[in-house]
Amino acid sequence: QFVESGGGLVQPGDSLQLSCAASGGSLDLYAIGWFRQTPGKEREGVACISRNGGVTYYTDSVKDRFVVFRDHASDTVNLKLNDLKPEDTGTYYCAADTYSVLKSAVISGDHRLVAIWGQGTLVNVSV
Repeated sequence: QFVESGGGLVQPGDSLQLSCAASGGSLDLYAIGWFRQTPGKEREGVACISRNGGVTYYTDSVKDRFVVFRDHASDTVNLKLNDLKPEDTGTYYCAADTYSVLKSAVISGDHRLVAIWGQGTLVNVSV
């Protein structure tokens, strides 16, 4: 089971850092992806990171604004969201699978490929 944290209400241009932790076990066992969903829309892939943290992938809409990284000391996978826009609003989920499955899900938008999910944390970007 995974637990996300760090969401909140912010203004356009602000930054947030989301965190994903495992409640039991270690995140080092998995590649991790971040996905988001707004009401009425399909869940979309945002970014993913390999088990050792050396390889990352981002969807085009967040490239150069978001950064996904591992903190091995705290055993978390974090997503730093910079220069937030209203269209970034949504519930953000972390998920675990192999890196190839996660990258395919981010590219295709088919989140049903992914095996393990957290409960989500809400990000609201509003004036």
